[in-house]
Amino acid sequence: MCVISVTPSAAASREIYLRRPDLGRRLDADSRERLTQGAGDVPDLAIVIADGLSAAAVHKQALAFLEAFLPLVERIGWRASPLVIARQARVALGDDVANELGARAVLVLIGERPGLSSLDSLGAYLTLNSAGAKTDADRNCVSNIRPEGLAPGVAAGEAARLLSAAFQKGLTGVGLKDEEEPLLLPATTEDLKEQLR
Repeated sequence: MCVISVTPSAAASREIYLRRPDLGRRLDADSRERLTQGAGDVPDLAIVIADGLSAAAVHKQALAFLEAFLPLVERIGWRASPLVIARQARVALGDDVANELGARAVLVLIGERPGLSSLDSLGAYLTLNSAGAKTDADRNCVSNIRPEGLAPGVAAGEAARLLSAAFQKGLTGVGLKDEEEPLLLPATTEDLKEQLR
């Protein structure tokens, strides 16, 4: 699993990140340069791992999600970028990454806002054609990724299904209606792999 490290966003510290959300939505100049230098072929999908509001969620859930998701990407034949690791990052930083890499879509794995009962919940945000100003209405989200919520392997299958529909229809967000039957949620990642065969 190849990684391009992009550190930090334009928010140079946690304090700035919390006070200036706009700076967490874009790359700083050095990160932008490192990103373009490390890029290879133009990918279909850029993948960003961002600390967001809960780095604990990334530490606990991101690897399990990726272990299920990346084989699906390979099996379908999509070209994924090396993983981009971003600190002090908001979801929209993924748009910047996708634009720099020329990717058709971006998937941002990010620690969600900690709640009283779930300090380790991961979100997966998908945006197609990231050029231009995007809002939350232009994104699809698979949320509450954690063993006590939506299991990482099941969430990976849902993200792959959404990405496939996005590529087919040329859009994400509120325009991407969920016309398929909902996934029957397998109990384990192994059950999910069996379902997708």
